[in-house]
Amino acid sequence: MSICSEDLRQRVRKYVGSGGSISEAAKIYGVSRKSVYNWLSNTDLALKSGRKLPLKVNNDAVVAHVNKYPDMILRERAAVFNLSINGMWVALCRLGFRKKNDALQGKKLYTQD
Repeated sequence: MSICSEDLRQRVRKYVGSGGSISEAAKIYGVSRKSVYNWLSNTDLALKSGRKLPLKVNNDAVVAHVNKYPDMILRERAAVFNLSINGMWVALCRLGFRKKNDALQGKKLYTQD
């Protein structure tokens, strides 16, 4: 799926509005007929930005928790923040924390880049 410019959308609408068929417009401009139908039915042709959801976890709280409890394993930390294990892992990676295999020898489990 590629994003088509607003200019292309306007040209396709103009072509169909001046008497061209939807199938011809799709072939000429290299888009699907479904896209042409969508552009004809929508009055707003502006590109929409992607949906941006707020973060589920507070970054400062995660950093403070990791610094306070450096030996806690991922599963336990995920339970504290009510996240999935993968969600906790993504949050730690986003904040620059990397798991160290030296934890078995009594060293810190996580270090920050």
